[in-house]
Amino acid sequence: MTDLTSVTGRVYLDHAATTPLRPEVYEAMLPWLGLAADGKFGNASTLSAEGKLARQALESARATIAQSIGASPLEVIFNSGGTESNNALLFGITGGVRSKLGEKRGGNRIVSSAIEHHAVLEPVKALRRNGWQAELVKPTRDGLIEPAALEALLDTVANETTTLVSMMTVNNEIGTIQPIANLSHISHNHGALFHTDAVQALGKMPFDVHQLGIDAASFSAHKIGGPKGVGAFYLRSLTPFISQQHGGGQERGLRSGTANVVGAIGFAKALELATIEQTIEVTRLNDLIDRLTGKLMQSCPCVQLTVSSQAKRLPNILSILVEGFESESLILKLDEQGFAISGGSACSTGSLEPSHVLLAMGLSRKQAQSVLRISIGHSTTAVQIDSFVRALAQIVR
Repeated sequence: MTDLTSVTGRVYLDHAATTPLRPEVYEAMLPWLGLAADGKFGNASTLSAEGKLARQALESARATIAQSIGASPLEVIFNSGGTESNNALLFGITGGVRSKLGEKRGGNRIVSSAIEHHAVLEPVKALRRNGWQAELVKPTRDGLIEPAALEALLDTVANETTTLVSMMTVNNEIGTIQPIANLSHISHNHGALFHTDAVQALGKMPFDVHQLGIDAASFSAHKIGGPKGVGAFYLRSLTPFISQQHGGGQERGLRSGTANVVGAIGFAKALELATIEQTIEVTRLNDLIDRLTGKLMQSCPCVQLTVSSQAKRLPNILSILVEGFESESLILKLDEQGFAISGGSACSTGSLEPSHVLLAMGLSRKQAQSVLRISIGHSTTAVQIDSFVRALAQIVR
């Protein structure tokens, strides 16, 4: 069992997995944690004074998030996070189109990419088991989904209706930014609706649903200094959709369940801070990643970049291949020295399985099992970067 007191002084470089709760977010949430003395514990669906107060706070949080992404508040639906959003949207939109247009006109095909998060790939597999045709676009060696590749795939099935295309905005393992506006435009030209998993993108780059031309998007609070267990999805008005969670009809009947008011408040505050600080923070993180890359190349000859320096990436994720070492071993050794990072492989039932993202990019199984992901964030400093490089250099020398 981990001794939590030993966490003090650790260097956290796994912000793509989750982020520490920002103090400002904690302060905003604190009055709404449910203490009777504060009176801010009401159920937002009730008509009491407590319920009305909770409803006002919930709708204020919804308006903040909607404004940040260029949407109407009616198009923002709160839920538990990115996984629920992806599942709800993939099943909800495909089912909604079928219900509205029928099987023949509604289509029987869904298209995604080979480098999506499992929260998209698993619903795609489930749709395939239920009779849907599913196609996955392969990425380039740098993890880019080229518009021409999507166009070519859609052209080959032009005689069949593609119902939905789902492509993530930023890859969670390598940080590659996809050309979402171009991909959505191509999808619409082929009669398909377009969804994007924007969990890693929200708050870290400009994201406007109308400029991107998307029909749906998935978000999560804990990737930007917000609380875990709360997220939201964007669903463009009039987009066909069948709710995947039934009950009391909350969230306009699109996601039933008692509203997580304190979570929504924390989410909105985290996004507000991230949006305000975005320009300055992107510059700061770029400088830190450049520093990290330069020092790694200088101090660790066995380190290679998984994605070329010319690829368009978010500045908070760096994926490296450490030749001659397994990522699991490096992660554990670094953890012992006080550094938290992730790998390009997931340890499951005692076996080290290579990342599907890295394999789709063309890396061998052996190479994929030697990849580390360093992801930085709001709390990361140059001193931490330097100490990490020294620690890794000592391990691999």
